[in-house]
Amino acid sequence: MSTQADVKSLDTLAFVKAALAAYAHETGGALDEIELEGRKAVDYITVDRAAYWKAEVRRCGDLVNEAIKDLEHCRTFKKVGDNQPSCVEEKKALEKARAKLADAERRAEAVRRWTPVVLQQFRDACVRLVHFREVVDVDCPRAIARIEKMLRSLEAYGQVSSPRPVMSADGVGPGAAEVVRPADAPPAEPSPAPASSGGGS
Repeated sequence: MSTQADVKSLDTLAFVKAALAAYAHETGGALDEIELEGRKAVDYITVDRAAYWKAEVRRCGDLVNEAIKDLEHCRTFKKVGDNQPSCVEEKKALEKARAKLADAERRAEAVRRWTPVVLQQFRDACVRLVHFREVVDVDCPRAIARIEKMLRSLEAYGQVSSPRPVMSADGVGPGAAEVVRPADAPPAEPSPAPASSGGGS
């Protein structure tokens, strides 16, 4: 496996770093908002609605008792001789009050039945949110730090100058190793021309 880096653009790494930072910031805010809204919904069901329907059951019960008293009053004080009064309005009012009471009791029971389910679901959701938050709060900063380290290393590598070839004294060609000749040494004789390989005539 090759150990050489194939980096084509430092700007791409910088862009990824900025995108990760933006993702972590926006996702962290979104998780906070989700948890807050979820808690509001749970409180609305388990606290607000529970208290409302409990009070509504009491209020409807009072209306039923009042309607019963009105019906009894009608039957007692509106009786003429042996004729029993119809008390139609009072009977309708009692039926309506009892229907409201039954509806309130049904809704209060639904709240009591669903409260533990809603609470458990919210707790499970919070556990999943905690795991997701670990990605945002731990893994994202770790990835950003790693990219930052990569950028610093690549920038430092880019500032290292590549080795330059050594020029000869006359500035021409790469500097092959020169042989330093003593000052009193005789000049080197030219090498003899190679003998002709062909036969002479």
